[in-house]
Amino acid sequence: MEGLQFIGAGLAAIGSGAAAIGVGNVAGNFLAGALRNPSAAASQTATLFIGIAFAEALGIFSFLVSLLLMFAV
Repeated sequence: MEGLQFIGAGLAAIGSGAAAIGVGNVAGNFLAGALRNPSAAASQTATLFIGIAFAEALGIFSFLVSLLLMFAV
C-alpha cells in the first residue's frame, strides 16, 4: 500500500512539469506579440506577470498535493 502513495505522488507531480510548459507558452506568446507590435509591449507586461503567476501557482498546488500524498496519506 505504501508504494501506491509514491505512484500517486509521482502522478500528481506531473502538474509541475505542466506548469513549466504553461509558463513557456505564456512567455513565448508575449514575445511573439511584442515582436509584432513593440509599442504595445510595455502595456502588456503586467498581464505577462499575472499569467506567469497563475501558471506557477498551479504548479505549486500540484507539488503540495504530491507532498500530501507522500507524507499525509
